[in-house]
This record gives sequence, C-alpha cells and structure tokens, in this order.
Amino acid sequence: MTDTTSSQIDHLFNEDRRFAPSDAFAADAVATKELYAEAEADREAFWAEQARALHWHKPFTEVLDWSTPPFAKWFDDGELNVAYNCLDRHVEAGNGDRVALLWEGEPGDERKVTYAELTDEVKRLANVLGDLGIGHGDRVAIYMPMIPEAIAAMLAVARIGAIHSVVFGGFSADSLRSRIDDAGAKLVITADGGYRKGKVSPLKPAVDMALADRNGSGVQETVEHVLVVQRGKNAVEWTEGRDVWWHDVVPQASGEHEAQPFPAENPLFILYTSGTTGKPKGILHTSGGYLTQAAFTHKVVHDIHPETDVFWCTADIGWVTGHSYVTYGPLANGTTQVLYEGTPDTPHPGRWWELVEKYGVTILYTAPTAIRSFMKLGRAIPKKFDLSSLRLLGSVGEPINPEAWMWYRKIIGGKTTPIVDTWWQTETGAMMISALPGVTETKPGSAQVPLPGIAIDVVDEDGTHVGNGNGGLLVITKPWPSMLRGIWGDPERFVETYWEKFQKQGYYFAGDGARLDDDGDVWFLGRVDDVMNVSGHRLSTTEIESALVANEAVAEAAVVGASDETTGQAVAAFVIIKQSYLAANSPDGLAQTLRLWVGEQIGPIARPRDVYIVEELPKTRSGKIMRRLLRDVAEGREVGDTTTLADTAVMSVISAQVR
Repeated sequence: MTDTTSSQIDHLFNEDRRFAPSDAFAADAVATKELYAEAEADREAFWAEQARALHWHKPFTEVLDWSTPPFAKWFDDGELNVAYNCLDRHVEAGNGDRVALLWEGEPGDERKVTYAELTDEVKRLANVLGDLGIGHGDRVAIYMPMIPEAIAAMLAVARIGAIHSVVFGGFSADSLRSRIDDAGAKLVITADGGYRKGKVSPLKPAVDMALADRNGSGVQETVEHVLVVQRGKNAVEWTEGRDVWWHDVVPQASGEHEAQPFPAENPLFILYTSGTTGKPKGILHTSGGYLTQAAFTHKVVHDIHPETDVFWCTADIGWVTGHSYVTYGPLANGTTQVLYEGTPDTPHPGRWWELVEKYGVTILYTAPTAIRSFMKLGRAIPKKFDLSSLRLLGSVGEPINPEAWMWYRKIIGGKTTPIVDTWWQTETGAMMISALPGVTETKPGSAQVPLPGIAIDVVDEDGTHVGNGNGGLLVITKPWPSMLRGIWGDPERFVETYWEKFQKQGYYFAGDGARLDDDGDVWFLGRVDDVMNVSGHRLSTTEIESALVANEAVAEAAVVGASDETTGQAVAAFVIIKQSYLAANSPDGLAQTLRLWVGEQIGPIARPRDVYIVEELPKTRSGKIMRRLLRDVAEGREVGDTTTLADTAVMSVISAQVR
C-alpha cells in the first residue's frame, strides 16, 4: 500500500476524535499500563506469569522453544487438562453454583447451566466418548447449533485428550464431508436440527449425506458413530449400530471422571478456515499456549470481573471467535455468559437488545457487519430497550469504519461505554491488537496497538518498517503462545502460506494490509487480496467503504475491484441505504450522489465506476462479507459457491437487482 495516493486518503486515518476511559472505569479496570512495561522487560517471563494463572498438573520449566522455526513449542514440558481449567477448578474453588451459560433458544426457551451442572454433563459425556472408542489423539467432528450441548461436546473431547474439529452448522454436506475426511474423524457429534429464522434447520440429514456410501471414491470411511442431540424434533433417518441418541446415553453415564493431564503441546482442535477451496486448510492449535492467551486476552481486553459480569460474544462456535471467546476464554475465567441459538432479527429485529435487557449483559462482543445492519434499521429499535447494563463493547471480524464505531458507542453504549476493536485471526488463536479498556485513549476505526507480549510491525514488500504515516503489510515478528502450530497434515503448506514471504526475517505474514497513523496506531486496510490496482494506484476496499458509510444515507457498503479494460481494475460498490432515505430518493440518483461523494472524500481515482443499491450483502453467519461473490456479479460471471453464506438466496436477489 506504499504506492497508494496517500495525500488523498490521509484524512480518513487522521481521526481526531479521542475517548479516554473515565476515572471510574480506569480505577476498577483489570488491565493496567504496567502490563506493557512488564512484557517489554521480559516477554517470556510475562507469558510464563499469565500461564501460571491456569492450573498445571505438572508445572512447566521451559517457556518457549523456538529452535526450529516456524514450529514453536510453548510450555512444552508442562502438563495440564484444558477442560479441568474451564470447569473442575471453579467447582473446587466453591463456585459450582455460579451460572456458566444463560442459554436462550430462538423460539424463546431458556436454560441456566451452572458450572457444577456443566462439569457433570462433560464428565458423563467424556465417559460416553470412551465407550464409543474415542481416546487420546482421535478426531471428533462437531456439527451443532448454538446449544449448551455444543459447548459440552467441545470440552468433553478436550477432557480426554482428543481433538475436535467444529464445523459450522450452516455448511453443506459436501463441506462437512471434506472436513471429516481431512481430519480422519472417528465420531461426529450433531443434532437433529436447530432453530434459525423461525424454523428448524436440519443437521442430521446433512451428516447422513456426508457419510453416504462412497464406494469407488477412493476415500476411506473413518466415522464409526454419530452422536445426536434431539433439539429440532425434525424427522431423521437412523442407521442402527452407528447412530446414537445423546439422551439415551449421556444422562445414564457415570458422573465420575478424573481429568488426566496432557502435554502443553497436545493438539486441542483443528479449525478449517472459511472460504476454503480445493483441499481444506485445517488450522491446528494446541493446549497450553492457546489457553493461556485466550484466557489472558479475554480477561484484560474484556475487563472481566467474573463475580459480577454477564458476557456475551455473539459468534457461532463454528468460527474461531466462538472457540476462544465463547468456550475456552470465558470458561477458563469462570465467567457467566449468554449463549443464543438464533438470528438477530428473529422473531423481531430487536431480539439482541431484548436479550441484553433480559439478562443484564455487561459486555457485548460482536461483528462490525452486525453493527452496520442495526444502523440500517435505525436507532428507534434499540432505543425501545434498556441497555444501561452495558459497560463495555467489543468489535471483531473485520475493520470497523469510524461512523459505525460512533453509532455503536452512541446508540448502544449510551455515549459513555468504551469500545475495544480487536484484530486477530483463526491462525493467531487469540486477540493480537486491541485497545485496553481503562488504559487506552480510544480512536474510532483504529485497532490501535499490539497487546502486551505481542510483537507487530507494518513493513514494505522487502520487510522494511514503513514508519508512521505509511501503509504496508502487517507482520508478526515474534512467536506468541496461541499461534497456530501448523496446517493439519501439511507442514509444507504451513511454511509456504504464512512464513515464506518474509522467511529471511522470520516474520509471520498475516495477509492483511495496514497503515500506521502519525501516532503509530494501526489501521487495517483489509486483506491484501482485496486491494485494488486502479490505473497503477493501489486502493484499499476498507478506505472506500469507510468513505461510503460516512455518507448519512448509507447503512453499509462493500467494495470490490472489477476487471476494466481501461484502468485494469475499477471500483464497484454495493451499498445498502438506510430505510429513511429510500422513499425520497431514486436508486439512480443515490448511486450518482455516492459516486461523487467518494470522489470528494478521497479523490477522483477512488470514484466507483459502478454503485449498486442493494437490500442485503452476502455474509457468512460470522458476519464476514463474501466479496468474491460480489466480484463475480460485478464482472458478469456466474456466481461461485454460496454454501458458506448465512442466507444462500441473497446472491440471487443481488444479481437480479444489479441487472
């Protein structure tokens, strides 16, 4: 991004609004500025201190083994049990009656699950897993809705030293099959179905399709059993000898199960990155380092006071955010959290805010796309609910533009609630860049600074630091505890994908473009693949999207680069207009106004060739916009695979709207 028309876009990153933490918040905050000094003085000693906050059956003596980069080992000679750290130790400390999960089903049914109850369920399930032949190192695929049993399944697999591969419940049978095959899973844990958008979405039938007869396919069938939770009560086919009902075996199993210790580098989970084409890319995470950083970052970035807070991360467990900040981080810290099965607009568009009021949520962690969707609907909906319990807001998933940041703070946070905008990836395992509430003076739209103990830089193509006021490629310059340990079954691909570009310097390349402002704070420009080359000028989709959303008529925007005979690439923008502006303006008039607006905000080079007014954008259930599908539309191609979308029909609607 160093050849971007910097003078034209500088003002987008020279954000002059600042929000210092209140004295009251700072006085009671978990994080202090001393954390940075401690980490700077001795990074390994700092991480060792965070690791010792966990329970180790066998204490470690070595912090980091980086003798064969990029293959790291953290706390390698120590032993622990991840599930014990998330459950048993809280019960043994006298907190068994504390609520772990405040679960709400989409139809309105609810359950409160205490730490003692969740521990009991996990112990029984661990015994069932043993009866089904699952042991240390075996892989278990989990394909479930957002119900308490899904959390129990992850923890029970971890408890016995097996490896889970959670597959998002919206993925197709083909996607599920490829992940089962790549991991060589022996067991699939699923449900008959789960509620979504007011009806039951079947899951067991997709498992049956994934495991259907494949004679002649050359793929060896590894799955021996399918364990099924009855949730949707939809009709399912049954394979005797293979399929097992959860309610037939788990309640009847013994509640006695001792958590055995496993090495810190014991594999914990495989998680396949979204948008995978061809051979699935299974990101591998191990136990001790991952849990250390997930628990630490959850505690300090979300300012967790487990005795009083009610935490809600809206992510699905099928994504890494659901692993680190629904299951492992919150439970390791003994947190009470909300778990919601359904969509934000069912049965009404204020459902999330209704749940915040009902459960007294104090900390909300969600995606910028969700925030912008709420902006589109207007402030009247959240204003109907009492959101005064909220004391901290978080953002995750992709860059958040300043206007959405401000709306989030003003409308949801009552003009006072701090916001932490976090950057991290499936590969990093836990947060890497974020403000610390109570410490950082926040800046709308900027992820800001590396967390204590994390080493980040922005460099040019040669790996040279670009300096403040310049853009480049984001790299991680030193190993971190929750880093991926490889790609399952493919170490060469691991090196090639993440380390080869800056092999000389030993840097991990994140694949994201970033810019350092004059203060040295980090602004994300989006994936490098999303950077457009327009007449020799490199422009970021994030920059243009931020300019579009800064227009008062725009609720949300997605920008892609489309092939153009004259300029190489041209800017194509897909824009959702706020409802209050639709009646009084024609689509053609709005499109022209927005083209001119971008030209005024950034410069003529960034003016979109096409502005399409649409009703929705293609998003995964984690909230990420699938820009490759929009690129297909902009270039007039047949739209590619839509199986990862939350609503697979949305591309048909968009295609019809832009013709």
